[in-house]
Amino acid sequence: MPEAQRFLLYAEQNYAYAILRPLQTAIRARGGEARWFLAGNEINAGWLQPDEHRLTDIDAVRAWAPEAVLAPGNMVPGFIPGLKVAVFHGFNVAKATRSDDRGHFNIRGCFDLYCTQGPNTTRGFEERAARYGYFQVAETGWPALDPLFAPEADAHADRTLLPAPDGRPTVLLCSTFTRSLSCAPHLLDAVRVLRDTGQWQWLVQFHPKMDPAMVEAYKALADDNLAYIETDNVLPLLRRADVMVCDTSSVMLMFLVQRKPVVTFRNQSQGSRDHLLNVTDPEHLASAIEMALTHPEPLLSAINEYVSQLHPRNDGRASQRVLEAVDSAMNNPPPRRKPLNLIRNLKERKKLGYWKP
Repeated sequence: MPEAQRFLLYAEQNYAYAILRPLQTAIRARGGEARWFLAGNEINAGWLQPDEHRLTDIDAVRAWAPEAVLAPGNMVPGFIPGLKVAVFHGFNVAKATRSDDRGHFNIRGCFDLYCTQGPNTTRGFEERAARYGYFQVAETGWPALDPLFAPEADAHADRTLLPAPDGRPTVLLCSTFTRSLSCAPHLLDAVRVLRDTGQWQWLVQFHPKMDPAMVEAYKALADDNLAYIETDNVLPLLRRADVMVCDTSSVMLMFLVQRKPVVTFRNQSQGSRDHLLNVTDPEHLASAIEMALTHPEPLLSAINEYVSQLHPRNDGRASQRVLEAVDSAMNNPPPRRKPLNLIRNLKERKKLGYWKP
């Protein structure tokens, strides 16, 4: 079976760098070529590394003619050549306020192949593949986590951003930007008080779309006990922290796959929350963190059960499996053709300023 050699890394947000770089490493390891296309104006081109090659417009992309397009977003234009591969920008957090078909399992007619993270998402996409007939599904694990399980391969991680360990437990605070779900405004005062005790070392990192005023409020807390971290790669923070404080953001699931405890504030996930320590009052935050640091056996058991469905493989080889799935999909197309997607492609043309046939 011939291997695909030319891969377009299609990125719209800064978090795409950390998701696509492990794939770039795997592509290069097998002798292939990777090129970046930065779509829209919400991604910072300054975060490209000197050894990373960018195609600056659609004409250049079409001339290069990628065999596959790897995209961590929800959309990819149909007028770009190549097999369209969804590699996801996060886990399925299964918000109680949103149906499956509006959330993680929203099928927009853009992709030929979905590379899923674990059984609890594979099943949903396989059901939809049988229903629609124009895309395939492969359970590969999530490439973004490869460096989490093989940190020596994380060549682009900037560990100089982190304060030096000093023997205290490290608490990582993350939050979604969605106002109705975000823990950040509710926990600001509690975090200030806990910071002043000096009991723990705090790291704070927010989604790039977080309200700038909230970002500034937490930056103002920075001192020897708390560091606000701006980065395109959260993995070093996940490795470093002993406990995460979060809300209903999918980054908490990236932390859980390490079998470490998460304290959530007013979590709104569907189903059982036995794998989380959830609080509804900021006054209970400290006691929940203290409980998490004791690693209670029932909590760890629930985390292990949850992770077995979320992302069971921890070998750091998801990127290689994605490439193998691409090869297989190119040689075994699905029975139906993708829809024309005229309206969505028109929107993409407008966004990218491309009107050629």
